[in-house]
Order: sequence, then C-alpha cells, then structure tokens
Amino acid sequence: MEDTFIEIVGYLSPALVLGLVVYYFFNRLIKQLNNQHKLETIIQKRKEGLPIKLQAFERMVLFCERINPIKLLIRVKPIDTSSQGYLQLLLKSIEQEFEHNLVQQLYISDECWNVIITSKAATIQKLKQIASISENAQELREKMMLAYKDEIPATETAIAFIKNETKKLIS
Repeated sequence: MEDTFIEIVGYLSPALVLGLVVYYFFNRLIKQLNNQHKLETIIQKRKEGLPIKLQAFERMVLFCERINPIKLLIRVKPIDTSSQGYLQLLLKSIEQEFEHNLVQQLYISDECWNVIITSKAATIQKLKQIASISENAQELREKMMLAYKDEIPATETAIAFIKNETKKLIS
C-alpha cells in the first residue's frame, strides 16, 4: 500500500509541478495582456485628445492676439468722443472675447490658464489707468499707442507661454 502511494505521488508530482508552472505563466501572460491593453487605451485617448488640446491652444493665442491693446485699439473704433465711453467699449470687447473662449480652460493647464487670466487683467488695468488720465477717446488711443511703444504687452508674454506649452505637448 505504501509503495502504491509513493508511486502515485511520484506520478502526480511532475504533473502538479507542471500544472503550477503553466498556471503561473498563463497568469503572468493575462496580466501582461491587460497592462498592454490599458496602455493602448491610454495612447488612443491621448491621440484623440491631442487635436482638441491643440485647438484650445490655438483659440487662446487668438484670444490674446485679439485683446492685445494695440490690435484692440485698431479693431475697435470709438463710438463717441468720451474716454470713459471708449474704455467701456474696449472692456466689453475684451469680456466678449473672454466669454467666447472660457470653455478652453478645460483643455489647457491651470498654469497656462492663469497666465492668460493675468494678461487679460494686466491689459484691463492698463486701459483703465490710461483712460483715467485721458480727456477723450482720441487721447486714450494715442496714450495707449505711446505706452506700448517701449513696453511689451502682457498678451505677448501669454502667447509665448502658450507656444511653450504647445511645444511640450507635441514633443
């Protein structure tokens, strides 16, 4: 009886070892395939998301270009001669542009969004500052043009930041 038991154990041992080895390899193979599938899914999502992010960067560059003080003054002509009336018209134009592009913050980094918000705030602040010392719309336009003759608008800094973010995304 003891010999039979030893014989059975002798025959079953290699089968048991082989079964454990096969189980181990199949288990690792399944895990590897799952990880590969997850990686492929992530890569696919990034490929699909890249055009949306690039479009968001494009829109934010366009926003910054449109609120660039010099370009804004050229595009938005005064309706009346009052500097405060013209200031309100310029601010309204900036806010409309901003509201039109507000959703783009979903697709860009918080840091990039903060740079854009800061450039918008700096542009508005400069407009208000010069409007407070201007007697009429024409003088406001002239003083703004002179102010930015030697000074780089905050919007240019924001555009440079956006370009840098875009390069990081593409590389």
